[in-house]
Amino acid sequence: MTDRLRTPTAPPQHLHPFTHDPSRWEAARSRALRTGHTCGTACAAACKPVTVYERTRWGWFAWTSSYDDTLPEIPQQIGVLTPDATWLQRLALRWLTRRPALRIALAPKIPGSLRLSTAAAALISLLAGLFAISHGVPCSVALPAMALAPLLTDHLPDRLDARARHHVRSVEGCSACRYLQRLAALHTYLVQAAADSDRYELRRSAEIGHHVLWDTAGLLQTQDTLSASAQLITSERLMVQLADQVTQALQRTPEPADTDQPRRRDQPPGPCPPGTQTTRPTPHHTPRTAPLKGTQPMTQPSPGPEARTADVYLLFAHEPYYPGTGTQEINTTVVAADTLLHPQVQQPDGRRIHDLLTQGRRRGDIIPLATLIHELNGGADWPAVGDWERVTTDLVQLVQTQMCDALSLGLPEIARALICTGPDNQVRTFDAAEGEAAVYGPDDRANVLTEISMFLTGIATEQPLWPGDGLLPPLYHST
Repeated sequence: MTDRLRTPTAPPQHLHPFTHDPSRWEAARSRALRTGHTCGTACAAACKPVTVYERTRWGWFAWTSSYDDTLPEIPQQIGVLTPDATWLQRLALRWLTRRPALRIALAPKIPGSLRLSTAAAALISLLAGLFAISHGVPCSVALPAMALAPLLTDHLPDRLDARARHHVRSVEGCSACRYLQRLAALHTYLVQAAADSDRYELRRSAEIGHHVLWDTAGLLQTQDTLSASAQLITSERLMVQLADQVTQALQRTPEPADTDQPRRRDQPPGPCPPGTQTTRPTPHHTPRTAPLKGTQPMTQPSPGPEARTADVYLLFAHEPYYPGTGTQEINTTVVAADTLLHPQVQQPDGRRIHDLLTQGRRRGDIIPLATLIHELNGGADWPAVGDWERVTTDLVQLVQTQMCDALSLGLPEIARALICTGPDNQVRTFDAAEGEAAVYGPDDRANVLTEISMFLTGIATEQPLWPGDGLLPPLYHST
């Protein structure tokens, strides 16, 4: 269905701390050694080694400093910040990667220790309390305050740690960190490419990569790499696809902006919220966030009008439904073109639409139903082809009964409206609260289709969409 992708050569493996700035490792390690120690062969089992945190835009690596100055190759811990984090949630990342608190041993024979900040708070509260009492503050007020200040100082960091961990997912263990480290290296490449450009496809690839990294970290928190191997392979393939497409995008010369396009809001109509799923009759991994794409970035010439291409897809919107309890709605579906030949689809309408869908297309194209309407004189010629409403209803029934494979999407309102319009039409919106109008045109529609195709490519690389059994022959074979 899709051409084999080249292995991306740009993203390197993140095998050592601070790959892009090695001098920062020595500086961070020297600073960390002032408050800790390097673990050697004589250390006890409960010894806590010096940890150096390498913060990134998406999370952090926690590296352990060894006693022989050897650079670590596998991080002790990898943390992933929630996608689309607010500035307050980003503070949680910095809080969790702060320097360890200095502690004071109570006595040689007494186990336990005390935070230096707690001891300082106790001393300050004692002096402040004595000063307040000498100036007439009742002891019933001053003494409880003197006791509560050091207790709060000791207890508050633990509470803040618990709150901050709600916004991050951290993974520990050699196997889990080794795998997530490979994904993190690819995602770091996506983030760097997006940071150096304002192109939408690069920024969107970085957003999708962050969601994949977030979902994979959640998976590794609950399962080991062996039991989750199928889902992990799918995630890594999708990340490799994103890295390869970004590499190709960087090699291409960006097209000049359309100066005639009406001014729009900065926020692009993101096509797919969490909840996108691929309907298959066998268990498989379903990424939580739907990456998308529509026209393949290929340089191959367009086929002639009489050429037939079976490896294309039909994209259509339909009445929303919920595949299960607690799931998000599904309002758009992508099926392989050959699914129209299924005997459970109204015939010969399905075969006629299949004949129109596969004529003059390129391999891997995703054709919205609205594009077919546009090609049929705005829908005026549909009576000569068939009842598209009945056909799409039958296709949704096939998907729900698992008689074929499909990519089931929950598109936002604007993205769904764009794929329901013709290729040259516009979607206009008006925000009454802010008094702003926005216009979305062909470029935004192409972006939605591009993201759908990106996700579909990642799925079909593992296993092409199954159109069902007992298919009827296409019309062009019959003639």
